[in-house]
Amino acid sequence: MQEVNIYKNLFSVEDRVALVTGGGTGIGKIIAEVLAKSGSKVYITSRKLDVIKKTAEEINLTKPKYNVNFFSSDISSENGINELVDEFINNEKYLDILINNSGVSWGAPLGNFPYHAWDRVMKLNVAGLFHLTQCLLPYLSKKASLDYPSRIINIGSVMGTAPLGDGPYSYSASKAAVHQITRILAKELAKKMITVNALAPGPFLSKMTEFAVGTEDKEKKIAQNVPIGRIGKPKDIQSSILYLCGLGGSYITGAILPIDGGIHIATGPEIFE
Repeated sequence: MQEVNIYKNLFSVEDRVALVTGGGTGIGKIIAEVLAKSGSKVYITSRKLDVIKKTAEEINLTKPKYNVNFFSSDISSENGINELVDEFINNEKYLDILINNSGVSWGAPLGNFPYHAWDRVMKLNVAGLFHLTQCLLPYLSKKASLDYPSRIINIGSVMGTAPLGDGPYSYSASKAAVHQITRILAKELAKKMITVNALAPGPFLSKMTEFAVGTEDKEKKIAQNVPIGRIGKPKDIQSSILYLCGLGGSYITGAILPIDGGIHIATGPEIFE
């Protein structure tokens, strides 16, 4: 029994304060739910107040140790980020876990990709992520220790790792930037006892990917392009978060964790097949 508890403690996030941006839907919702049900005190934020309110209510019906709190914010602007930080510090004096999940995509064929799609995507996915992290550093460092460093998890993408094309040029570039920012911040924040890692998911069902995997037929079609033969499931995200945010992940920093069923290492048919 004692051995079981030791292993359980490796993935424990109980009594940790967590902030999840874009926590109302998709991967953000999956992360908010697993942290809350594992005993963390979770705050979720998004531009759409009705969405995060509904998500918080759904999770709170399961009676987690702490109720999920929510407030709306716009991370694509400096003022929006400042308002988010003010709202958070009005409720908490420190932060253990920051999940930078908010993001937007844009897809169009080469030759018709609009100029303004770059500004919109990079503002939220890169500039917003970086500036929010920078503003919250004093609170992330308050309780950080050698035994339990604070955690920053950025949500990247396999599209920021592999040159997959398909039209989302600004999105793919933004996620490659997220991966590089993750490595840079990991190096700079290690002495402050803050780890910085990123998830690089492949296809998961979310509002952003519903057009591609929103039906059973579409899901099967996409799964054919995944080496392991399926799209991602909530458990794939949940287990990764508990690993990176729990005691067992306290020696990991600067990692870009591929959760993509092998897409990032797929190179097409063998040359001499």
